[in-house]
Amino acid sequence: MKLNRILLSAALIVVALVVQVSVLARLQLPGAVPDLVLLTVVGLALVYGPVSGSLIGFTAGLLSDLAPPADHAAGRYALVLCVIGYLVGLAKPDNGRLTSATGPMAVVVAAAVGSTLLYAGVGALVGDTAARHVGLGFLLFTAAVYDLLLAPFTVPLIMALARRAENDPLADTGGGNGVDVASGWLSSGTGLRIGAQRGGLRVKAARSRASRAGRIKGVKRL
Repeated sequence: MKLNRILLSAALIVVALVVQVSVLARLQLPGAVPDLVLLTVVGLALVYGPVSGSLIGFTAGLLSDLAPPADHAAGRYALVLCVIGYLVGLAKPDNGRLTSATGPMAVVVAAAVGSTLLYAGVGALVGDTAARHVGLGFLLFTAAVYDLLLAPFTVPLIMALARRAENDPLADTGGGNGVDVASGWLSSGTGLRIGAQRGGLRVKAARSRASRAGRIKGVKRL
């Protein structure tokens, strides 16, 4: 991995883990807990691809295993996020663009459900039956809902930062037939780009008025 990828990924994972342990884990929501670490891995894997995604996922999972108040064997969540990071990285489009936010949202739901199933499966192998007492179906549902609600406010930002760190031209240009994954999510998922779109329409209107004025002056001179 490149140095800028390592530094950015490490910083984002540490921040996500601190917020996860100190804030999200204390909300006492029914069922699962919103997984900011998982969403960080998803956002980075969608930009960096499967190999980097698996390495980032393993590192993030291992730090989560070691962070207090961890009550499971070290390496369990590292294995889960390593697999999730690789699979999510396979969903990265070849040109780095998607036409809407539907694809990334589906990836988030699949990652939330898949990570919960993998975590419960690995737990069953080592004798951890906590998921049975809570109810696996309820855990899957709440994990998907919580992560889907949190994703529009985190994943686009993470993807944008990753592109900036890569000096990716897709982070600065909006040409082509598609829309950048992060900006497409913001525009169709949260509406945060509405102001920018209105500004673009105003600029186009001003240019059209200037061109019409120029044509009228040319006609008068003739």
